[in-house]
Amino acid sequence: MLRTRLIFGVLLIATLVGAIWLDDTIEGLKWPFGDGTAPPGVVAAVVVAFLSAMGSIELCAMYRAKGIVSSPVLMALSGWAGLVVCGFVPSSSMGVEAVGMAGSAALAVLVSSMVYSARNERPEGVVASTGAALLAFVYLGMALGFVLLVRREHEAWMLLWVLVTTKSCDIGAYFTGRLIGRTKLIEWLSPGKTWEGLAGGLVLSGVVGGFGSQWASQLSLAWGVGIGVALGLVGQVGDLLASLLKRDAGLKDSGSGLPGFGGWLDVLDSPLLAMPVAYWLLKFATGS
Repeated sequence: MLRTRLIFGVLLIATLVGAIWLDDTIEGLKWPFGDGTAPPGVVAAVVVAFLSAMGSIELCAMYRAKGIVSSPVLMALSGWAGLVVCGFVPSSSMGVEAVGMAGSAALAVLVSSMVYSARNERPEGVVASTGAALLAFVYLGMALGFVLLVRREHEAWMLLWVLVTTKSCDIGAYFTGRLIGRTKLIEWLSPGKTWEGLAGGLVLSGVVGGFGSQWASQLSLAWGVGIGVALGLVGQVGDLLASLLKRDAGLKDSGSGLPGFGGWLDVLDSPLLAMPVAYWLLKFATGS
């Protein structure tokens, strides 16, 4: 398992770096839309749309494991709706307009899911199915939309820094926990996690954050370390929240699409919660 995880981990990192490089390269090139030049985040938008759909499909499978009626197509569309209203809101939109767009999209998801759930003229399960669609809207839509917001306001390599810093805590926690982990963090929820592992993960995310801030993000060293620790901590909370969903469904992993890692949600769980925090911390730190 460890060998498989290392192999596919390297492949995932290489794919991520390649996507970030392509996104950075495409920005500003001529294209036949808008003002004639490609905006920041073209590749990122394609990637997060794919990840949102895959995660929503896995979330649908979790609900079905609980006997809750759920459509993978509706779940994917709900995730995309959240992604659009968070990540693609025009910069010229006023605050009230943006809130109106998000609220309208959420209402559309709610009504659509209720209509779908009641299509067989039975009210049983409507509440649970509607909750599933709204969870996809927020969790795999709006949360992922912050990837595009970060990219809109910062260079592509800043986005890579945020993602690598967040995931470095997972790596540090995993290996530290295997080496010296003794004290269980939350045994009933995630029996493999330990306080020692969490400490090791936060140290690594702080180191990676500090180093990366000097290389790609032009933040001060103190800001880099501080944001690194914060993203690592929030990412671990995101991991635990995903574990809640999996345990409730009686599943160890969210899926089997990524050998050595489980499913797409097993990889996305920490960035999903960390990206909104990164957006606000970077806005505060850089004044952008």
